[in-house]
Amino acid sequence: MALVVGNYSSMYAMYLATYVFFGIVLGVLVFALYDRLRAFAPSTMRIATAVGLLWSFALVTSGMVFNYGMTTIVSLADTDLTQARVAWQAIEPVAQGLGGAGGEILGGVWVLLVSWVALRSGALSKVLGWLGIAVGTMGLISIVPPLHEAAYAFGLLQIVWFVWLGVTMARKPVAAEAGWIPSASAVEL
Repeated sequence: MALVVGNYSSMYAMYLATYVFFGIVLGVLVFALYDRLRAFAPSTMRIATAVGLLWSFALVTSGMVFNYGMTTIVSLADTDLTQARVAWQAIEPVAQGLGGAGGEILGGVWVLLVSWVALRSGALSKVLGWLGIAVGTMGLISIVPPLHEAAYAFGLLQIVWFVWLGVTMARKPVAAEAGWIPSASAVEL
C-alpha cells in the first residue's frame, strides 16, 4: 500500500506506457502482420489475429484497471487505510491476471502462430522465426505454475523479437513480401 501511495505518479505513467500504450500499438502490429502473412496461411493468420487482438485488449484493460484502481485506493487511503488495503487486494489480482501474471498464454500463442507462418512461408528470416518459436514457447511454459518464472524469459526475448521484427518490416514493405501491388482504388485513406 505504501509503495502504491508513495509512487502513484510514476506507477501510473509506467502502466500507461507499458500496458495501455503497448496494447494499442500491439493491436496495430497484429493487423500489420496479418496483412503481411495472410497470403501464406489465411486460416492460421485469422486465428493468430484473433488471439493477438485478445492479447492487445487484455493488456489495455489490465493497464486501465490498474491505473483506475490505483487512483481509487490512493484517494481512499487518505480517509480509510484499511478499506484501501481491502480494495487493493481485490483490484490488483484482476489487473495482474489480465496482464499475463498467471502466464503469457495469449502472447505465447500469438507469437508461435505468427512465427510458424513466417518460417513456413519464408516471409521473415529463419532466425527471426526460430526466435519467435522460442519466445512463444516461453510464453506457453509460463502458464504452468511451477514455471511462471519463464514469463521473464518471454518478456526479455520478446523485446528482442519485437525490435528485430520492426526493423525487418520497415525494410520490406508488405506488397513486396506477398507479391501484391496495391492499386489506387485499394489504398485506404
